[in-house]
Amino acid sequence: MQDDYKGLYETDTAGWIMAKCDQWRDHYESNYAENFEEYYRLWRGIWDPSDSLRNSERSRIISPALQQAVESSVAEVEEATFGRGKFFDIRDDLQDQNKNDIVFLRRQLDEDFKITKVRKAVSEALINSAVFGTGVAELVIEEKKEMAPATRPIMEGAMEAVGVEMRDRFVVKIKPILPQNFLIDPVATNIEDALGVAVDEFVPRHQVEMLIEDGTYRDVVLENTYPDVDLEPDQDLTIYDDDKVRLTKYYGLIPTYLFEAEIQNELDEDEEVADLVEDDEEETKGYTEVVCVIANGGQLLKIEENPYMMKDRPVIAFPWDVVPGRFWGRGICEKGYNSQKALDTELRARIDALALTVHPMLAVDASRLPRGAKMEVRPGKTILTNGNPAEILQPFNFGQVNQITFAQAGELQKMVQMATGAIDAAGIPGSINGEATAAGVSMSLGAIIKRHKRTLINFQDSFLIPMIEKCAWRYMQFAPDLYPVQDFKFIPSSSLGIIAREYEVTQLVQLLQTMDKASPMYPMLLEAIIDHMNISNREELIGTLRQASQPNPQAQQIQQQQAQMQMAQLQAQIDAFAGQAAESRARAEKYSAETQLAEYEAMTDRIKALSVNLETGVEDDKEFERRARVADLMLKEKQITASQKGATNANTNRNATNLGSNQQQVQLPEQANRPTGGATLQAISQAQNQG
Repeated sequence: MQDDYKGLYETDTAGWIMAKCDQWRDHYESNYAENFEEYYRLWRGIWDPSDSLRNSERSRIISPALQQAVESSVAEVEEATFGRGKFFDIRDDLQDQNKNDIVFLRRQLDEDFKITKVRKAVSEALINSAVFGTGVAELVIEEKKEMAPATRPIMEGAMEAVGVEMRDRFVVKIKPILPQNFLIDPVATNIEDALGVAVDEFVPRHQVEMLIEDGTYRDVVLENTYPDVDLEPDQDLTIYDDDKVRLTKYYGLIPTYLFEAEIQNELDEDEEVADLVEDDEEETKGYTEVVCVIANGGQLLKIEENPYMMKDRPVIAFPWDVVPGRFWGRGICEKGYNSQKALDTELRARIDALALTVHPMLAVDASRLPRGAKMEVRPGKTILTNGNPAEILQPFNFGQVNQITFAQAGELQKMVQMATGAIDAAGIPGSINGEATAAGVSMSLGAIIKRHKRTLINFQDSFLIPMIEKCAWRYMQFAPDLYPVQDFKFIPSSSLGIIAREYEVTQLVQLLQTMDKASPMYPMLLEAIIDHMNISNREELIGTLRQASQPNPQAQQIQQQQAQMQMAQLQAQIDAFAGQAAESRARAEKYSAETQLAEYEAMTDRIKALSVNLETGVEDDKEFERRARVADLMLKEKQITASQKGATNANTNRNATNLGSNQQQVQLPEQANRPTGGATLQAISQAQNQG
């Protein structure tokens, strides 16, 4: 594979890598370095003459608006990530039925993260991303000695020796990288697609010497390094040049022929390397992924093929806000840069004007002052003049500072918050909505929370999950006794930020006030409110609440018994109502039967009355007719009385509850078997005619 620098560095791996790094640094310095330095000064509040927008500026004040925006935004993401303690979870495939390995791996990885202070390193990377636009971190593997108190039996177990046990252990540390110490292929938009990346920084000399002694690096004599202000973390401090080494760690691709030549230790003989390239041209085409360490820009300390089992590069990066087609992102300082500069100019102009309006000034006739007089104004000073002081001295000022500048400064501060989306929960009513109405606050908070959530998701996908995966892979490779080598899926366990949680707690409290305590939703809402609070005993409160909401077995048994008793009481009442209804129906049927029997008896009595003491003759016929009319009147009177009594019984029967429909009805004599009045009279008259 041919490249532009093969003629100069085709026999020198360190030269080839450093040539690429110099190219990448030139691109960084010409496009980003100056802006990043100014972002850093604005965030730190450090004044520089180049930051002035007017030549007449005397004040050096820098507004803390951008500092507040950076810290508030970073704190929001940190709270959403680490606010609950556990910030990641592990998921295994569905075919694996044994879940104990996941629990063990999660606990072990969380313990190692606490030992190596991963949270602190991630927070620093978040600050770098908010200030410069992109957060970069390197995964560093170290072998450290763990010490733990222990006892050991001696003298055949008669005594115990107390001491310290030591063991060697591999740990993975997260090391944040500043932008000036990170180099990447300018045409790449992410680390994996780049030709390579490099970490170029100054390190203590003793660290390199210790790695040379234990065989990690090649045994070389370290040369003196040259100072470079551009690589220093704080470029405003005095540079310390002693006992430090410029170390360049390159992770990426190099031509295969250079790597093979290094492996065969033939870099010192240019002719042999040239012969190697010429003879094995077909075999040496392409690139090889390597890890290379170079000291002081030319001393090769280490080179090897990528030793990691997943062949990944031990560098992770994420932009605070993505800029399409560019690796370096857009941070908080870049978003609020223009508003911050305008705010600083407004404040400096106001302070400069105050110097002219507040401090007293004098117009003096210099020709009438004594020779050698020092003209100054201070309390208690005596000013000598040659003549009337009222004519020689005249105080004056430039008027008053316009109050509109103070209002403009407040509006410019709101513009910084508008540009960055950063706001503190304490300043919500007065900052995002002047009238502080509920609808206005909700709408403004919704927009702010969406912006924070967007950054949070970008941070999780580009930085947090790759970091956890790479750390787990390193531990599986270098500490297989503690970490099972399996394919796990890592899930971030982030939550809402503090502003979003406060907003949701307010809504939940308002919803809780409209709900009855006996409602089944009441304990659920109460648990959600406690879960959103950042208190130390949150888990205990939630556990107590859940335990209180669970039913008591004894109370359940008593409740069931009470329910059974209530059902029995209701059944007894229903049976009583059914008996009363059956009794009412039987009484009504009895009254009906008695009425029919009374009619039958009345007809019988009439027949007897007509047939008793009758003699044959015309007068007897008249007597019979008279008796028949009297009997008819008596019979009608009885019928009217019986009908009224039957109507009363019918009303009583309709008001009774119809619950005894299956009761047996009373059988009455059939009407056909009873003799009628007309048939009886006919029989009597036939008997008289025959007589």
